[in-house]
Amino acid sequence: MGLFDKRKTEQSIEEQEPEHLSLNDADAEKAVKTEKEGFFKRLVGGLTKTRDQLSESLNQIFHGHSELDDDFYDELEEVLIMADLGLETTDRIITDLKRRVKEYKIKEIEPCRELLSGIIRDQMMVDDSAYDFEEQTTVMLIIGVNGVGKTTSIGKLAAQYKKRGKKVLIAAGDTFRAAAIDQLKTWAERAGVEIIAQQEGSDPAAVIYDAVQAAKARHVDILLCDTAGRLHNKKNLMDELAKMRRIIEKEYPEAHCETLIVLDGSTGQNALEQAKQFREVTDLNGIILTKLDGTAKGGIAIAIQAELDVPVKYIGVGEKIDDLQRFDPSRYVEALFADFTVRSEIEMLIEEDNDSWK
Repeated sequence: MGLFDKRKTEQSIEEQEPEHLSLNDADAEKAVKTEKEGFFKRLVGGLTKTRDQLSESLNQIFHGHSELDDDFYDELEEVLIMADLGLETTDRIITDLKRRVKEYKIKEIEPCRELLSGIIRDQMMVDDSAYDFEEQTTVMLIIGVNGVGKTTSIGKLAAQYKKRGKKVLIAAGDTFRAAAIDQLKTWAERAGVEIIAQQEGSDPAAVIYDAVQAAKARHVDILLCDTAGRLHNKKNLMDELAKMRRIIEKEYPEAHCETLIVLDGSTGQNALEQAKQFREVTDLNGIILTKLDGTAKGGIAIAIQAELDVPVKYIGVGEKIDDLQRFDPSRYVEALFADFTVRSEIEMLIEEDNDSWK
């Protein structure tokens, strides 16, 4: 399967013709199924570079060793670290693999294929309750540094919520860039939702205050708030985020406040470091992982969720509105390890082991 064409800039996205965002009720179920299947195909395509690199290395290890010795585990550890899973996450995976090998009395290497992918899938599972906020009155603070796809993620989420019958409002809280305000206005028009915005240089907290008042008055289901994306190590930026959250909690206590950080998956460990620094100053409820199409660093999704204990809730693999979807760990692992895993008798043991923990 070929790689995606080079990603266009956010500006070029705004220049495209608006898509039709509404569907007849009779076609809704079919459209959702088609959309999910189409997204999975794009995910498989987007992870081609990561999958090729990872599968080739893993297959060499599994074909190059005849027993489960220290050399096997050491080489496996090296491959996982090189795939951007990171040292801490890799150590957890190797430890769990050794435990299951001992528990299931496995003597040969081949059954470990399914064990390995199963362990990784288990580490990435997202509880269904993670999306409860979508059915509540919610204010969503979308944070992250410039260039990660924050503006487009807000636009895509707004369009998807609107299509599902939600009343959506956008707040242009990044007042430090005129381009951010203009882009959000374009997305709001494209999605058919209202936006609260002020002039460039306005007080971001004031924009959020006005948006909260408007959300209450208009009985909005979901208020999506953009925030400034300047360098994450600047104290004044973090103070602004804290001020926004205080305003939301004080002025709109009945609403659920959901803070999602947008990370560029193509930056690998840098994305993980950004999330760690943001988490030092604000609570994180979830992660939006973007730009996974064509990257060789797709393994970072595993590391981010495992090390931060913050769920990846949405992933993006392209430019279109429906190229940002809920994160499905099983599908992700399937796309990542499609050329490596095989079905084996050990799968029954894995399922029994998982059931015992429920």
